[in-house]
Amino acid sequence: MDSFLQPAGKKSGINKPMLVAFGFGVIIVLVVIGFILMRPTTKQIQEQVIENSIREGSPEFAVYTKKISIQTDSDRTTESRTGLGTYVMSLRGIIRNMTGKTLIGLEIKAAVVDSFGKPIKEKEVLVIPKQTEKLEDGQTFPVQVMIEGFDKDDDRAQIRWKVTAIKLEN
Repeated sequence: MDSFLQPAGKKSGINKPMLVAFGFGVIIVLVVIGFILMRPTTKQIQEQVIENSIREGSPEFAVYTKKISIQTDSDRTTESRTGLGTYVMSLRGIIRNMTGKTLIGLEIKAAVVDSFGKPIKEKEVLVIPKQTEKLEDGQTFPVQVMIEGFDKDDDRAQIRWKVTAIKLEN
């Protein structure tokens, strides 16, 4: 009877194969996390793409900016209410390249302004090469920019487009 109440003589030890498998799993997860953290952010990639571009203030910028037009496509521009009670606007436009050169980088700023011309919300986006690889001379390209966070009472009177950086093919 005493032997019935006594634990069995064999003690359970550490399961070594399970411990080794757990160690390998931890190492694999850490390596994957390391690779993810080493990847450049979207902002860094965009800066690399548009680096050495023509920006506002240079004499070339004024010349080329006059030859790039962005026209709002009012029929396809929409606004929608989100689940949080704010509004998101989908701004659509058409970019026309009349520079005489191929654009391989184009950064634009889209803004929604009130009746007095004051910006309510604006967003800067890299259009080329993000939405299309390049834009040849004489070609047009439809562009879409989503801007979130509008209130119900915002005076969304107009949409304005502005070219902020240009990169030309050599």
